[in-house]
Amino acid sequence: MKNRFLLFIAALLSLSGCGSSELKLIQNENSIYRIVVPGNPDNLELKAAGELQKYLAEISGVELEVVRENETLTGYKIYVGNTAPGKLSNIRKDEILIKTQAEDVVIAGGDPKSTLYAVYTFLENFLDCRFYSPQAEVIPKSESVAIPGNTDYRYLPPVTTRTVHSRLYYENHEFADKRKSTYKAFPRYVPSAGVHTFHRFVPADKYLKSNPEYFALRNGRRIPTQLCLTNENVLKIVVGQVDSLLKEYPDADVISVSQDDNTQYCQCDNCKAIDDREGSPSGSVIEFVNQVAREFPDKMISTLAYQYTRTAPRRIKPEKNVLITLCSIECDRSAPIDEKCTDFAKDLTDWGKLTDNIRIWDYTTQFTNFLAPFPNIHTIKSNIELFRNNNAKWIFEQHSHHPSELFELRSYLTAKLLWDPDIDQDSIISDFLHGYYEEAAPYIHNYITTVHDEIKKESDFFLFLYGDPSQGFKSFLRPELLKQYDQWYEEAEKAIAGKPEVLKRVRRARISIDYAILEAARINDPESFAMVSANDKGERQISEDLKTRLSRFQETCEEGNITLMNEMRYSVEEYLSAYENTLSRAMGENTAVGSNVKLLQAPKKYAGEDPQTLTDGAFGGANFYANWLGFEGNDLECIIELNNESEINHISSDYLQVVNHIVFFPTDVTYYYSIDGISYSLLGKTNNKRPLSKKSKINDIQSFALDFSPVTARYVKVVANSMKTAPDWHHGAGLPCWIFVDEVIIR
Repeated sequence: MKNRFLLFIAALLSLSGCGSSELKLIQNENSIYRIVVPGNPDNLELKAAGELQKYLAEISGVELEVVRENETLTGYKIYVGNTAPGKLSNIRKDEILIKTQAEDVVIAGGDPKSTLYAVYTFLENFLDCRFYSPQAEVIPKSESVAIPGNTDYRYLPPVTTRTVHSRLYYENHEFADKRKSTYKAFPRYVPSAGVHTFHRFVPADKYLKSNPEYFALRNGRRIPTQLCLTNENVLKIVVGQVDSLLKEYPDADVISVSQDDNTQYCQCDNCKAIDDREGSPSGSVIEFVNQVAREFPDKMISTLAYQYTRTAPRRIKPEKNVLITLCSIECDRSAPIDEKCTDFAKDLTDWGKLTDNIRIWDYTTQFTNFLAPFPNIHTIKSNIELFRNNNAKWIFEQHSHHPSELFELRSYLTAKLLWDPDIDQDSIISDFLHGYYEEAAPYIHNYITTVHDEIKKESDFFLFLYGDPSQGFKSFLRPELLKQYDQWYEEAEKAIAGKPEVLKRVRRARISIDYAILEAARINDPESFAMVSANDKGERQISEDLKTRLSRFQETCEEGNITLMNEMRYSVEEYLSAYENTLSRAMGENTAVGSNVKLLQAPKKYAGEDPQTLTDGAFGGANFYANWLGFEGNDLECIIELNNESEINHISSDYLQVVNHIVFFPTDVTYYYSIDGISYSLLGKTNNKRPLSKKSKINDIQSFALDFSPVTARYVKVVANSMKTAPDWHHGAGLPCWIFVDEVIIR
């Protein structure tokens, strides 16, 4: 019996590495360790122990037993959660602890969720496990598992509520836990009251007709864009609505009382007096929200510092239970905020002088073109550091939610930086690329490095959240660079030949370059990328490269469940259909190409205000930045002088609609013709087949086409009538609306 006991002790010493610099948790596919949870464990503590057990088994093939602390224990222990050793460690809320204690290991957090985070940190930092995406984990294999015997690791994340707006987290909660991100955009909030709630609390359909005084006074009339915040009845209604919702959702402790998504705030005498006193329209908002907050002292009332309310008030301070959500939507994303958006940095400092309750709403994607190259990765770390340094404890990084450029990398990196803003970003990127893309990593790394180096050279470039890849066609997306990026992705695909799953990942990364080239082809420049080329017989044909790229784009979207092109819910299916329509237009004959255009009304800002945009052979897409000529608050009237007197029987022109940007279809388009350019005859009128309504597609293109009996013409006049101003139900009520016109086709 004595000899058996001595043999057991020898085994313990051998496996634990007693007296050495390591604790050998598993050695030669054996272990004398057990995982110990509290006697009455929380469900998250049980999950944490189960995850530790699972991944240790994946690494070594050895499954450690999970036992409770109140059981009789022998051997060495890995304590998980609020066990006796954890309690003695004085762990703060949100803090994690990983330490050795003699031959035992303690893994714990200041709360059950933090304990789970501590286990995942242990697996990553000490055992080299990697959790790149819900479908991509890299778990090392080894007969032995050891950690340093003098481990004493504590970490308190500076940002305690971390949200990355990515479906990878919202739809995969276990992955969100591994990346220590929230499961939803508005955790702790009343579900139906996360943001832009004024219109929900005081709906125009119910009150505008009977009580117009409840709504914003603008230019002498009441419109339902925002609320009148000095109207006592409005306050009573909002307080009543907040009370009702908090009772309906008793577990929620945050509710938003915040402006709607427009800048048409109330300018009545009472509201204006407060705003003038405070030096910002935020004054009337904070005064109103404070009154609401006083009615619910045990709840947090969230409001926005956004667009017209971003500047802090001079004197009034938010109540202690008011959460200020400060938004950086206007900022240039080509460089860190504190370099190229210093006014926001000042606003952040100014709000910090008034309150400790600041929630940052930051933006990391191009909302108008999710799939476009968007070289802002180099800014993410700097921006999060800025927020952290200004004591922001709650950060919401609004990514695309739906797949976008390098979606998995961006989701992973942003979550890592929110957890620890001081990590080395380049090392994280390199680790991810090699783990996720394997042999293709060097080529994708070349693309990421180059596209970011190129935008850094352009000090005047404004990388806008609502921009378009066409803005980069003379910069970081100029033809020679697009061709180089494309070649790197060709080499990346070759490097992982025979690995179909990795190829799918590379194709999803490549989709942004495919998309940029598809958009570049709209310019129809044969020296770079073209929609139409001539074959050996001189016949017009769709470019073979374009066909291949369009097919690959479609296949990649289908395989990756990529369904949306932008936040306006413009679908991939609609994009492909519209692109095919554009190809059809490009293939057809067009007598107007190269013809001189004279504008009778002035365009504004877009396409360089160049009338030749209408006959240059380039075609517009779903965004008004590329190849669209815009008119704000006025009609399109133009005269096209054909190169020769010609017999014609068809005219068409395309128009863009982006409802949330006050871009609407014309009410109608009328076409005329002339021989001498003086006397014009009517060819006909075509009406808007999809009149604007609350149910209109947000992002749409419509062709206003007219067929007629053949006539001989040298001049063609096009008149497109604008709605002039947005209707009262629209957030831009009373503001001038835009029409955008594309290439005029004459046959």
